Amino acid sequence: MSSPYHPPIKRSVEIAGHKTSISLEPVFWDMLRAAASEAGVPVNALVARIDAERLEAEVPPGLAGAIRVWLVSQR
Repeated sequence: MSSPYHPPIKRSVEIAGHKTSISLEPVFWDMLRAAASEAGVPVNALVARIDAERLEAEVPPGLAGAIRVWLVSQR
């Protein structure tokens, strides 16, 4: 069994036609792929949805943090 503790991995995603990079730990990348698959949308589309939601917050968090919070709150 591998350790769940691993440094973040940076990957590029596209949001509204703009590329950006996000650093997430592998467990969160796995959760994000699974959530996108379950929703029947590409990972980029799910990230765009999370991005739009975070921007509505009174004090928007960073995108990586918003993704982590969104994933944990879906459990």
